[in-house]
Amino acid sequence: MPAVIIDNGSGVLKAGITSDEAPSAVFASLIGRISHQRVIIGMEKIWNHTFSELHVAPKDYPVLLTEAPRNPSTNRETMAETMFETFDARAIYITSHSVAHNLPYAGGGGNTGIFVDSGDGVTHTVPIYDGCILKDGITRVNWAGRNMTDYLAMILTQRGYSFTKTAELEVVRDIKEKHCYVALSFEQEMATAASSSSLDKTYELPDGKVITIGKERFRCPEIVFRPGGIHEVIYDAIMKCDMATRKDLFANIVLSGGTTTCPGFANRVKKEITALVPSTIEVKVTAKPQHKNSVWIGGSILASQPTFQQMCVSKQEFDDSGPSIVRRKCF
Repeated sequence: MPAVIIDNGSGVLKAGITSDEAPSAVFASLIGRISHQRVIIGMEKIWNHTFSELHVAPKDYPVLLTEAPRNPSTNRETMAETMFETFDARAIYITSHSVAHNLPYAGGGGNTGIFVDSGDGVTHTVPIYDGCILKDGITRVNWAGRNMTDYLAMILTQRGYSFTKTAELEVVRDIKEKHCYVALSFEQEMATAASSSSLDKTYELPDGKVITIGKERFRCPEIVFRPGGIHEVIYDAIMKCDMATRKDLFANIVLSGGTTTCPGFANRVKKEITALVPSTIEVKVTAKPQHKNSVWIGGSILASQPTFQQMCVSKQEFDDSGPSIVRRKCF
């Protein structure tokens, strides 16, 4: 039986049916920001929109939902309650981003590696060795693509451009995705920008005005690397793992999430981590062509397994045992 796959990202939701090669519904799940960043509201409306976009009724399909690593059990119980009590879902399964992310790479060294997922609002590192998650190395940092967008908006003010409203920041995000890149050598790129206009690009705003960006193109993603960058987060996560696993983890660093699709990202991560380890340690960083959708694809692979129906929490099981059933059946 086909299943609905919903990848609940920190800023973008991706959804589709297991028969799809890629998510068919992709939209921003963040439409405003409040002062308390730990508060999430409107999930019911977001999922209602999701099912509408997919033209499916959840009572007719099992639903696989992704969650961030170390998501509190109370959150996943709330997810289950909403799916069963509001949407009358046929069955559900909740899995971690890290587990789903790992599946597209299984069989190609995918049973061992450190998986780095950086989306809109959160970056995670999850080391896996011989198929087992190494919990000591799981890391979560509350910065990602949204911080790059905010920083780009700030440095564009130095050119006299102002982007402050939520809708305007969406324009900045588009500029980031179309024109920004990670410099392999920040100092060298700054020297190039100072001596010529070869790096300049133009962008047409919704009102027809054309703006020019130059060194902002690589200054924006530089905040991911300094001060205190993602390479240090990855390095520290690996160093928290058993010494016997570290060499293999450094040799299989796998990237996913929209932030990591910025051109030059993987090469810069490799360069920075290589500088942190002994010369005898091989550092390999992989970013597959579809790594922006790897969590969704992994969820689809999981939901296509013959055993998936038995893994799910059914409506009857939920009615009999209550929300706590997800603690026992969903891993």
